[in-house]
Amino acid sequence: MSMLSALIPAILITGLSLLVHRWLWLRLVRDAAFPEPWNRLFTAAFGLLALGMPAGMIATFLLPRGSAGPVAWAVYLWMGWLFLLMTLTIPLELVRLGWWTRRRLTHALPSPERRQLVARVLSVGVGAVGAGATAFGVGRATGAVPVRQVRIPVKGLSPGLSGFRIALLTDVHVGPTIRRPFVERLVEQTNALEPDLIAVTGDLVDGSVANLGDDVRPFENLRAKHGVYFVTGNHEYISGVEEWLRFLPTLGWRVLQNERVRLDLPGGALDVAGVNDYSAGRQGPAHAPNLPRALEGRDPAVPVLLLAHQPRAADEAARLGVNVQLSGHTHDGQIWPFRYAVRLTTPYVVGLHTVGDLQLYVSPGTGYWGPPMRVGTQAEITEVELVPA
Repeated sequence: MSMLSALIPAILITGLSLLVHRWLWLRLVRDAAFPEPWNRLFTAAFGLLALGMPAGMIATFLLPRGSAGPVAWAVYLWMGWLFLLMTLTIPLELVRLGWWTRRRLTHALPSPERRQLVARVLSVGVGAVGAGATAFGVGRATGAVPVRQVRIPVKGLSPGLSGFRIALLTDVHVGPTIRRPFVERLVEQTNALEPDLIAVTGDLVDGSVANLGDDVRPFENLRAKHGVYFVTGNHEYISGVEEWLRFLPTLGWRVLQNERVRLDLPGGALDVAGVNDYSAGRQGPAHAPNLPRALEGRDPAVPVLLLAHQPRAADEAARLGVNVQLSGHTHDGQIWPFRYAVRLTTPYVVGLHTVGDLQLYVSPGTGYWGPPMRVGTQAEITEVELVPA
């Protein structure tokens, strides 16, 4: 059964890859009718990439750590470029439909030479724009992560806690293409903020402790006056969640699993609550998110800061009187125009939202998943400042 469970996704991914590559080959190579040997070269490249992408994705899980990195970079770079080629080619289908309709209505037949010239210009243009956007996206995703400052008014916050600062990290996705050097830079940038508290809201890793423990280890150098708090994301549950739940406390982190911590500070009190990922119930009832349990027995006069990986927890949090929620998960789409697809799953895609009396902040993420690129979006370390409402 385990082999079948692994085989079915591999077959589906391979089939989808073949379909997408064939469609792009039809539009960008066959229709353009490039002179030989370019036509054969482009055709062979599309064929190899169609099979190589799913094979490379599987290889990243099977190869030793040192070999998996270069393979992952090649596979995910092409995947990102492929997304962009699709995004650029889809509007051309609408243009083709318009031309076809016009020809049907007017019985006008453009010359074959003109059609071929237009097809070649569009093909080269799509490829060049896609390549340029890919290069830009890689530079944006792999460079220094900018800091975004966000001020959140909190109902019931003691004046003595005005200016309480939280460094929010989320969706780092340490894995085949995000390794120890990126983590070390992230730790240095975060510590430079000298935050009162550090919140890590899930999807920290894409892989096992055995493969990624050494890359994650620099996170033990994170420093905040009142500690580092972590909640699980959906990717922890496909990366060996039990091992990570044992490993992360060795970094000095406090893992919140449907529980709450009371901070009695000189300027006032603050509750920090955390829930398991919204989808974690698939791992069994013990992992299911349970916000009522996390809030059980709390003092209603003390404001609650909730850490939840997915912003969809906000509606329940607002009903139960939570004041502030910090989340991630959406990546703001990561590669435009996927943010519009994210909106189909949640109205809270990125930024600060008011849900009843709840203030929800959704980070676009600190790292990236899959293609090492961001186009139309920007990763961030979020510096959240709490002030009385």
